[in-house]
Amino acid sequence: MRLILLGPPGAGKGTAAEILKKELGILHISTGDMLREQVKAGSALGLEAKKYMDTGKLVPDDVVIGMVSEKVEGLKETESFALDGFPRTKVQAQSLDQILKELRRPIDRVLYFDTSTPVIIKRLSGRRVCKQCGLNYHIHNMPPKKPGVCDQCGGALYQRADDSEATVQTRLNAYREQTAELIDYYQLKGSLRKIPGDYQARQLFEYLKDLFSKEGLS
Repeated sequence: MRLILLGPPGAGKGTAAEILKKELGILHISTGDMLREQVKAGSALGLEAKKYMDTGKLVPDDVVIGMVSEKVEGLKETESFALDGFPRTKVQAQSLDQILKELRRPIDRVLYFDTSTPVIIKRLSGRRVCKQCGLNYHIHNMPPKKPGVCDQCGGALYQRADDSEATVQTRLNAYREQTAELIDYYQLKGSLRKIPGDYQARQLFEYLKDLFSKEGLS
């Protein structure tokens, strides 16, 4: 199964990806994670991407397309995957179509997470990350045992610059301006399915399981 998880930051794509990985063995390909790894490594790509990420702007197409292309081409032909955070523009979507056409591995479904703005802001502004091991927490949904301290390694927790409430709003505006056309693009292809993004993890899993069963996906 080859999927695209579409929706603004905080829409629930990451949660869905973890569910799909755990329950169905579908590989989670997160462009956000890949970019942050490049930033942490201090690579040229990472330094370039960091300038955009810290202000909530979208990383340029050529940087992201090259990175995703390399990742997908390295997968086994029968390996299932879910793209999270890509594509974000019509140009990226068309480039992905061409890459997958050459590999003969078309996308099966595009899951669009229709999520309300208040829920998105609450999710992102409450997220905290361990400086040492990178483990994620949430001050409301998944708090650490001791405030500000990682349960796993004892490292300090911090809020990423792109998770502050002001930057979250900037990210949402950038998404709406530059990626809303993707909904029409995939609707015309007949592959788009709207997912209730306000659902909690268990509700989301049951919804996805029912959807895949009805549409004969496995």
